[in-house]
Amino acid sequence: MLDILFRDEHLIAINKPHGLLVHRSPIAMDAEEFALQLLRDQIGQKVYPAHRIDRKTGGILLFALGKETEVAMQQQFMQNLVHKKYLAVLRGHTPDKEDIDYPLRKENGTLQEAFTSYRTLARTEIELSSGQHSSSRYSLVEAQPATGRMHQLRKHFKHIFHPIIGDRPHGCNKQNKFFKETWNMTIMLLHASELSFDHPVTKQAVVIQAPLQDEFTRILNILGLNRQEGAAGL
Repeated sequence: MLDILFRDEHLIAINKPHGLLVHRSPIAMDAEEFALQLLRDQIGQKVYPAHRIDRKTGGILLFALGKETEVAMQQQFMQNLVHKKYLAVLRGHTPDKEDIDYPLRKENGTLQEAFTSYRTLARTEIELSSGQHSSSRYSLVEAQPATGRMHQLRKHFKHIFHPIIGDRPHGCNKQNKFFKETWNMTIMLLHASELSFDHPVTKQAVVIQAPLQDEFTRILNILGLNRQEGAAGL
């Protein structure tokens, strides 16, 4: 059963598991389960994706329960009127806060402006060798993308040399192998933790929050990131 975070007669939001596709896609023919079909079957009602999050990203996924609401919410996302927060574990010790203003290239080669702000919630250093270093450093950050480009957070954190742990295309292969071999971790440590927006029908302010999933929490426990100042309540 999918974890339903919010529901009214117009919208429904779930805490999407890491590794679950939003819907069928020709680029992932290996997948047999999809959030759209699972939620439809669970509530016995047709649902319409209001936005997308990566297959490997866990957290809030919003659906509309009618076509008009779907269009209205998609317009809010395209106009950057939906405020998004993500939690991520990055390689290295990040600054207390930073803005990343770095345009990203579309598949057709066109550059699009892209802006992300983040703040560091906690840092850790563990006495385990990784590559040429005698210890390994990591940071837990809260990121707020002001634009919604494809793989924006993944590309932006790669750009500042603090890639997301578990990110295969844009991350650090040595770190990803280290986490898999040492702790049998197969997810990407990126979680969509909060969405806030004005309801397209009622016009009321809506804030949806998603708790971390078990595997993400397990890794935070191992690293000690959830026990450090700034990470309370995760």
